[in-house]
Amino acid sequence: MKFYLISDNVDTLMGMHLAGIDGVVVHEEAEVRKALMETMNREDVAVILMTERLVSLCPELVYDLKLNRKQPLIVEIPDRHGSGRAKDSITRYVREAIGVKI
Repeated sequence: MKFYLISDNVDTLMGMHLAGIDGVVVHEEAEVRKALMETMNREDVAVILMTERLVSLCPELVYDLKLNRKQPLIVEIPDRHGSGRAKDSITRYVREAIGVKI
């Protein structure tokens, strides 16, 4: 079982290639949906890495697949420009979910 990257830029793909991870570069929503569905149906892929920008193009599809499919696992990663999330996004999420300030 292996990792597979769906990225919106070549730099991220090249970096992952250095780590032995194959992938594809896509830019439009239709391309993202096609690449994601093709990868979801591959038997040899255990983890799909997707840049945050691509997840934001079709969040309903990604979250539906995360909830309803056991494999492969879909993981959002920041691209070379960093994360689009706020610095305290995990802390804020915990606080909102269970009401505990950490």
